Amino acid sequence: MAEDEKNFVAFLGPKASYTHQATLSAFPSPPYTLTPLLTIEDVFAAVQFGTVTRGVVPFENSTNGSVVFTLDLFADLNNKYPDILVCDEVYVPVSHCLLGHDLKKRSSQNPSGHASNSLPETGSMQIPSRTLPQPIIESPLSSGTITPTHSDPHPRKPRAPPLADLSLITKLYSHPQAWGQCHPFLNTYLKGVERQDVSSTSRAAEIVAHDESGNSAAVSSGLAAEVWGLDVLARGIEERGDNCTRFFVLGKRKGEEEYVGTEAERTAEGGGEGMDNTAWKTLVSFTVDHENPGSLAHSLAVFEKYGLNLTSINTRPSSVRNWNYIFFVEIQGRRCGGGGREGPVNQALEELGKACRGWRWLGCERRQVVVRCRMTVEQGSS
Repeated sequence: MAEDEKNFVAFLGPKASYTHQATLSAFPSPPYTLTPLLTIEDVFAAVQFGTVTRGVVPFENSTNGSVVFTLDLFADLNNKYPDILVCDEVYVPVSHCLLGHDLKKRSSQNPSGHASNSLPETGSMQIPSRTLPQPIIESPLSSGTITPTHSDPHPRKPRAPPLADLSLITKLYSHPQAWGQCHPFLNTYLKGVERQDVSSTSRAAEIVAHDESGNSAAVSSGLAAEVWGLDVLARGIEERGDNCTRFFVLGKRKGEEEYVGTEAERTAEGGGEGMDNTAWKTLVSFTVDHENPGSLAHSLAVFEKYGLNLTSINTRPSSVRNWNYIFFVEIQGRRCGGGGREGPVNQALEELGKACRGWRWLGCERRQVVVRCRMTVEQGSS
């Protein structure tokens, strides 16, 4: 790849998405050129085919679990992305807002009745913030009380009340992960309202920005409200105040070797038996013989044998036959270069190959902490 192409990074867009915020925290621009793409698979493809050197995708949320679209692409059942590896991870705190057009507020600010809202131009984002707290709209729903049902006898109250009248809203847009993260608020104030899944929360805001009827709303970020000129109808509607999403930075395996270390591994000091395994995590997928009792237990036992802690485990359908699965595990530690037997991770993976049907190393990342990334409107439009 040419020297001037090495700083291109793709992410799940559009701009102002949470993935964009994660990308900026890992790849501040400049010197990196950040490229928003429509879907998670588009990011995988861009890295696989060398259009970019890195990609950033969501992997799991602390409230709503793993992003199945990302897991399915790592499963790679059709062998479309054989060279994709995890290079790094980024944590971003997630605070959702309900965004839309507050027609009552806008009519009071524009008594002439002429429409004053216009979508922002791409190159100029000098947009006044609409995200300041507003008076609570008093209504029978302001208590936040949810009627108990047989299936949910003790429903949770939402953490935040609406800041505007929501009675006109008939359709909601957001990423599928956001619905579960905001269940108490949506079940209290917008129960029964149609929900439309879209590729990202920022895409949801973009769609609502083009509908000035006031009948649609998006679960998205405060930054997206500024970028797309929307009103914040409610703020902090996520179920938990510690809501956080983990993102993976993707790279591409180079050459035909069985093992090529990631950039983080190649630049890190140390290695072999003396390395600090607790500072790293490795992602591995494997399949087992579902007809063999204890096959999964035997596979997982190899990690315990070599003192490797499992930090997560996920499953996805294998497509071999119904009710057969691919298992994804993250373990504390990293492989040693060269594909030899040195180090506990290498030894465990060699033994895993004897206990399971097949396995695949999907890369490793240095363990990170939650970052407090606050984008500006200018960054969101860069």
